[in-house]
Amino acid sequence: MSAAPGLERPQVVSHAQQALNYTVFDCKWVPRSARLLCLGSAARGTGLVQLYELRGARLELLREIEKPKSLKCGTFGATSLQQRYLATGDFDGNLNIWNLEAPEIPVYSVKGHKEIINSIDGVGGLGIGEGAPEIVTGSRDGTVKVWDPRQKDTPVANMEPVQGESKRDCWTVAFGNAYNQEERVVCAGYDNGDIKLFDLKTMSLRWETNIKNGVCSVEFDRKDINMNKLVATSLEGKFHVFDMRTQHPTKGFASVSEKAQKSTIWQVRHLPQNRDIFMTSGGSGSLHLWKYEYPAQRSKKDSEGAEMGVAGSVSLLQNVTLSTQPISSLDWSPDKKGLCVCGAFDQTVRVLIVTKLNKI
Repeated sequence: MSAAPGLERPQVVSHAQQALNYTVFDCKWVPRSARLLCLGSAARGTGLVQLYELRGARLELLREIEKPKSLKCGTFGATSLQQRYLATGDFDGNLNIWNLEAPEIPVYSVKGHKEIINSIDGVGGLGIGEGAPEIVTGSRDGTVKVWDPRQKDTPVANMEPVQGESKRDCWTVAFGNAYNQEERVVCAGYDNGDIKLFDLKTMSLRWETNIKNGVCSVEFDRKDINMNKLVATSLEGKFHVFDMRTQHPTKGFASVSEKAQKSTIWQVRHLPQNRDIFMTSGGSGSLHLWKYEYPAQRSKKDSEGAEMGVAGSVSLLQNVTLSTQPISSLDWSPDKKGLCVCGAFDQTVRVLIVTKLNKI
């Protein structure tokens, strides 16, 4: 791993921070606004959503919403820019969709899982991807379910362990390949290192692999294009970048792996304005900014004449330590390049500005 040569290195500047009196599990930018929200768990076990507005170098609390169950994860990805509804997964396995303007009663609610919803992702809204405005949830109960809010109570897809297969805690889910009305995949990562790629068009398992370590976060570099790259992060400080353009019949997808640090890599998030730059957040309270370099040729033929992918390389652009506790959530602003928010277990939310991203 080398620092990218001959480049002006971007800097990660702490712009604003806010101490919280609860455990924050997820933070998100509200699309098309200078607002962000934090969600998590209050000391008494209830769920909290706080909506903040960035005013200069400070965060102003606009409203606080308390819910009966601790909240683990959220997404805006399945609703339109006009609605900007927030979908959340809670510790009791409930999937709720909230109108933040009138958050008393959810606009959609379903008991999605038997146990905590660890991860949620949305697609088909906010101009992200073609197709239905679906939400995917991954749970400790071992299942991954896809929901269409227009259909009450039952998921449109349910990926669960086959009979005789032990259930694994699903830690992370992500949509991809939503480039037209028919195609769509879900990637899921599990506590035993399994990564599974489900094809929602054919309702089948398209590919699986194991990275020998709990999978904390998966994300495609873009949801709304032909599958291009997928990053998976792990419990032991390693991440893997898979080239998803070429699937070999037996070897699957080519990948490059990088040891970023000794501790868990909690999250990976790609820069919305440049799919080859991504940030990872760590158990040591650090953030690492990376750039993916494509190989001269992305595929080659094997001895049998079958196409196989060729992995590129990864260079570290910058790293910074912000906290003594893990940074568990991370989100780039979809509207302002280089603006990001992260939440850490020191009960602090931080707004950061990453400079010089247009020089890379």
